[in-house]
Amino acid sequence: MEIVNKSSKLLSNYEVWSILKKMKEENRLKDQKNLATVTYEAIKYLEELKCIHQKDDQIHNFLTIIKEKQLRLTKAEKLQIINTRPNNLIELQLLIEENEERFSEDALNLILDIVKTTLPINDSHNDANQDMSDESNDDEEDNDDDDFDEEDEDEQMNQENNNESKGR
Repeated sequence: MEIVNKSSKLLSNYEVWSILKKMKEENRLKDQKNLATVTYEAIKYLEELKCIHQKDDQIHNFLTIIKEKQLRLTKAEKLQIINTRPNNLIELQLLIEENEERFSEDALNLILDIVKTTLPINDSHNDANQDMSDESNDDEEDNDDDDFDEEDEDEQMNQENNNESKGR
C-alpha cells in the first residue's frame, strides 16, 4: 500500500456525512453505480448516529474548549469523543487510553461536562430509543420472573417427590 497524501487528516462522522450528502446532492454519483450504492449505505448508517445533529461550529467549540482547559487528549481520542458523544463517565473512560493514569476523576467529569454542553444530541431520537430499551428491559424482567417461577415449581416438585419416596 502506498501513502498518497501524508497530510491527510482525520474526519469526524459528521464531516464524512456532510461530504457524502454534498456529493449526492451534486449528482456526482450518476455514472458510478457501485460508488452510489456505497454512498447511500454510508449515509443511511451515519444518519442513525448522533453525529448528524452536530455542526461545524459546535465541533470547533468543543476542540477549542478542550485546548483551553489544557486537557491533553490525543487526536484519536478527540475524534472518538466527537463521534460517540459519551453520556456518562464509563463511556468516556472507554474512549480514553490509560485514563486513570492521565486524568483525575474531576478532569474526566470536566471533559464529560464539555461534551454535554458543546455537542448536541437529538433528545426525541434518544427518548424513543430509551422507551424501546425500557420496554425490552421490562420484557426481560418478565421473562426472568417466569424463569424464576418455573425453577421454584421444579424445586417444589423435586422436594415433593423426595418426600413421597421417603414415606414409602
